[in-house]
Amino acid sequence: MRVSGYIASVILVAAWLMVVSAGSVPAGVVRTAPGSGDGAISRAVAAAAPGDTVVVAAGTYREHNILVKSPLYITGEMSGEGRAIVDAGGDGEIFTVTSSGVTIRGLELRNVGTSFMEDRAAIKIEDASGCTVEDNLIVNAFFGVYLANAEGCLVRRNVLRGKSVREATSGNGIHLWHCRSITIEDNTVTGHRDGIYFEFVNDSRITGNHSENNLRYGLHFMFSHDNEYENNAFIENGAGVAVMYSSGVTMVNNRFERNWGGASYGLLLKEIKDSEIKGNYFYLNTIAIYSEGSNRLLVTENEFVSNGYAVKIMANSMENEFTRNNFKGNTFDVSTNSRQNFNTFRGNYWSGYRGYDLDGDGVGDVPYHPVRLFSLLVEKEPSGVILMNSLFVGIIDAAERALPVFTPETLVDAGPLIEAVGFDGSH
Repeated sequence: MRVSGYIASVILVAAWLMVVSAGSVPAGVVRTAPGSGDGAISRAVAAAAPGDTVVVAAGTYREHNILVKSPLYITGEMSGEGRAIVDAGGDGEIFTVTSSGVTIRGLELRNVGTSFMEDRAAIKIEDASGCTVEDNLIVNAFFGVYLANAEGCLVRRNVLRGKSVREATSGNGIHLWHCRSITIEDNTVTGHRDGIYFEFVNDSRITGNHSENNLRYGLHFMFSHDNEYENNAFIENGAGVAVMYSSGVTMVNNRFERNWGGASYGLLLKEIKDSEIKGNYFYLNTIAIYSEGSNRLLVTENEFVSNGYAVKIMANSMENEFTRNNFKGNTFDVSTNSRQNFNTFRGNYWSGYRGYDLDGDGVGDVPYHPVRLFSLLVEKEPSGVILMNSLFVGIIDAAERALPVFTPETLVDAGPLIEAVGFDGSH
C-alpha cells in the first residue's frame, strides 16, 4: 500500500508539473503604483514569476533601465487620472527585454536621452522571440522600439513622436537588426531619423503604418529579403523611402506623397532584384521611383500623379517590366541616362499621349516615346530646367517625337492605353 501510495503521489506531482508547464494554472498579478518610490516598476518586474501580469497603475514614474528577464505581460492601467507614464528624464533606456514571450502594452514612455555610445530605446528587445509591443505612446525617445536578433515578434498600434532636428543626433522610430518573421502593423511614426528601419531582416511584414515628417526616410530597407510592405503611407519625409541591396520584396498598395526636395524620392531602389511594385500611389514626389542597378522588377497598376519625374531609371537597371500603370500630369514620365534600354514598357496610360485608336480596341495605334529630349538635357545640365515651358523646348521635343535621334529608341510603349487603368479604389 505504501508503494502504491508513493507511486500515486509521483503521478500526481508529474500531472501537476504538466499542467503548470502547459500554462493552465492562472498566472499571478503584480501591481505597482507611482507612490511606491523610485524603481517601482523594476521591483514589480523582479518580483513577478514567469507568466505573471505586471499592472502599472496610472500615474508618472521616473524610471529607466528596467530589465525584463522572464516572460511577463506588462500593461499600463488607464483611469480617470490618465494613463501610466514612464519618464526616463533624458537618461538611459526604459525597458530592456532579454526574454522571449514578453508583452508590453498600454504605456506612455517619455524622454529617452540621446547617446553616441549606445542605441538607447524606449523598448529594446534582444535575443528573444514571440514578444509583443502594442498600444504604447512613445514621446521624445532616441530610438522608439528596437529589435535585435529577434524572431516572431509583433509591433502594433504604437504611436511614436520624436523631436529630431539633426540626423547625427537622432535615432529611428522602429528599428530592426538581424531579425526574422516580424510584423510591424498600424503604427504611426513621426519626427525620427528613419521612421522604420530594416537591416538584415527577412520574412517580415510591414502593413498599415503611417510614417510622416521623418528627417531621412519614412522606411529604410538594407540587406533584407523576402519581406512585404503594404497599405502604408509615407508622407513628407526628407528623402522618401529607400529599399537597398535586397531581393524578393513585395511593395503593394502604399502611398508615397509629397516627398519633395533636391535629394528626395518617393521610392529609391538600389540593387533590388526579383521584386514587385504593385497598386501604389505616387503623388507630388520629386522623383516617384528612382532605380539604380535593379533587375527583374514587375511594376504594375501604380498611379503616378503630378511628380517631377515619375520614373528615373538608370542604364544598369535591366529586365524590368512596366505595365498597366497610369502616368498623369508628371513633368517627366520617364528619364534615363543612356540611349540604351533593357526594360519593357507596355500597356500603360500616358496623359501626354496624343495618338489615336482607329480600331477602338483601347490601345493606341501609334507607339509612345515617354522619354523627352529635354529630360536628357536636364540630366546633363540641371539648371536648364528653367527653360521648361519655353517655346524652344516645345519645338525640340516635338522634333524628337517625330524622328527620335537622341532619346532611347527601344524605350517605347508599343501599346499605350487610350484610357487610364481603373483600380479598386484603394488609392
